Amino acid sequence: MSQQAEEATAKGRRFPGLRSPAKGRGSAAGSDRSVRRTGLFVTFLLGALAAVPPMSMDMYLPALPEVTRSLGSTATTVQLTLTACLIGMALGQLVIGPMSDRWGRRGPLLAGLMVYVVAAAMCALAPNAELLIAFRVIQGLAGSAGVVIARAVVRDLYDGLAMAKFFSTLLLISSLAPIISPVIGGQVLHFTNWRGIFVVLTAIGVALTVLVWRRLPETLPPERRQTGGVRGALWIMRGLFIDRVFTGYLMTNGFAYGALFSYLAASPFVIQDIYGASPQTFSLLFGLNSFGLLAVGQFNGKFLVGRVRLDKVLGYGLGVLAAGGLALLLVTMGVFGEAGTVGIAACLFVMISSLGLILPNTSALALMRTPHAAGSASALVGTSCFFMGAVASGLVGVAGKESATPLAVVQLSSAVIALAGFLLICRPWRNRPMEMPRR
Repeated sequence: MSQQAEEATAKGRRFPGLRSPAKGRGSAAGSDRSVRRTGLFVTFLLGALAAVPPMSMDMYLPALPEVTRSLGSTATTVQLTLTACLIGMALGQLVIGPMSDRWGRRGPLLAGLMVYVVAAAMCALAPNAELLIAFRVIQGLAGSAGVVIARAVVRDLYDGLAMAKFFSTLLLISSLAPIISPVIGGQVLHFTNWRGIFVVLTAIGVALTVLVWRRLPETLPPERRQTGGVRGALWIMRGLFIDRVFTGYLMTNGFAYGALFSYLAASPFVIQDIYGASPQTFSLLFGLNSFGLLAVGQFNGKFLVGRVRLDKVLGYGLGVLAAGGLALLLVTMGVFGEAGTVGIAACLFVMISSLGLILPNTSALALMRTPHAAGSASALVGTSCFFMGAVASGLVGVAGKESATPLAVVQLSSAVIALAGFLLICRPWRNRPMEMPRR
């Protein structure tokens, strides 16, 4: 199928609070801009909702060593608080995505945000690691509403290259969370303990709930909603799963996130405990990597999308990710001499930055195939992210914190499998439009 045919734009009615697009210049621009546009405030609100997972994870990272000491637990157990949140986010999307296809976007989103607020407050009060893990599961389940419905709203409003560009815009906004969240977390630790971080997350959840209630319009009208209850939702997901290309993008996306989340889980211990950096230094290095992700993502949206095929850009990004993982493994094994903070940080910077070419394009390519079930498709895309993230972060936790090599092994393995899935399953040179099975 030609790139132009894949990028054909969807028709639909306008909704309150959403602007109609201006006519674009040229055929490509006109095709991309024939869909509805969000206002600036709604764009930033969707970005903030997509940032709920990184906020929930990254603001907490500088506090992991302190949580270990405060609760009298072990590093492996405390890392399970990250894994628990990831598992909750993975499972929650499988429920909330189809719910949003059935009942619209606003209701499930508001319900999820309200539960998120309660769960974050309970995390701040948790007396031991076991209850903290339980509350983090609930926080993840509820927090998944933000990211899955934000993606579904984008799919309601955009198609083709316009959708890919908008995902890069969301990446710009949501990437601010991993830049500023660990810095905020590190500063909060100057004035209070780790519990104060969850108080901040509670306040953010309250603010997002109010803004969604007052300012986010419904983007899925009743005539476009799915029917059939649980059976209908399962049938739709079956139709998505039997599409080879869509499933390949799920695999590619999931393992790319495995590389990211193994970094999130292990880097606080690697940088602080093994290499002796302070929480503030770790926060700055973490922010630098996040800035690299943001900058490359914007380069993708501004200069590559529309000029280079999305699948080609994705292939380049996966190649760089795998090369960075190999370099990290060689550095941690001492092939180039004694590993230092600079060498580790340089490899991690290359890997995390390359995700700016991977994450928005895999989401766009997967959702381009699913205009009929944006919520369910968004749920599967998000579940692939957080499920593989939970597995990868659990693996680096079990491997221990005495060496950076387990982190390198997990990241390299994730990158290689993501690249193999893209080349062997997606087969971008042979893509065809998907067809849903008949009932």
